[in-house]
Amino acid sequence: MKILLIGTGSMGKLMENELNTQHDIHSFAYSTQIPDETYDIIVDFSHPDNLPGLNNYITNHPTPIIIGTTGYTPSQEQQIKNWATAMPVMLSYNFSIGITLMNELLKQMTQTLSSTFDIELVEKHHRRKIDAPSGTANMLLSSINQELHYTLIHGRKGERLREDNEIGVHSLRAGTIDGEHEVIFAGEDEILSIKHLAYSEMVFVKGAIKAINWLITQESGLYEMKDVLFG
Repeated sequence: MKILLIGTGSMGKLMENELNTQHDIHSFAYSTQIPDETYDIIVDFSHPDNLPGLNNYITNHPTPIIIGTTGYTPSQEQQIKNWATAMPVMLSYNFSIGITLMNELLKQMTQTLSSTFDIELVEKHHRRKIDAPSGTANMLLSSINQELHYTLIHGRKGERLREDNEIGVHSLRAGTIDGEHEVIFAGEDEILSIKHLAYSEMVFVKGAIKAINWLITQESGLYEMKDVLFG
């Protein structure tokens, strides 16, 4: 399999090392460096600034693509989703198997508990992470809020009572934390929480490789990591 890997950060380097022994890997830091040739699949773990160059390449060379870059604006996300009419596209902000399952469980928990439990989300990442809340946190919040209409409160400051229809969102950035996401459901005299901890970025690499092997066989369309696990 001939793989175009965009992004030479920590995730990109881990992906390249893991795939190198089995596949033909072509790795570039920026989408503007991509030579005019064909690939079996594209994997992007870079930066939103690379989107214009990537869009230009994709337009000329429709190719199955996996996007793991975070920090896109809504209009940039829509641009990526538009590619799905011509090729298989997977847009996921977290490739962990555990997070994918957590995301699905949250939908069920929210349906059962939302009327009597308050919801808060806490996410922690390393000090070098730029976007907050994380892409994963936004994905979890979207699942919680799928059928409900909560107001998101980013951090809490000042004197105000908690409203019934809100979710508190708290982002911590410190040290070398690889990733921690916890959703807390607090009711009368009881608390239920679901938490995921990533001890290294290899959990995302392994999930992304699983996604590569799955997406390469799919027809044009927009996919998520849950499709890899649940169909």
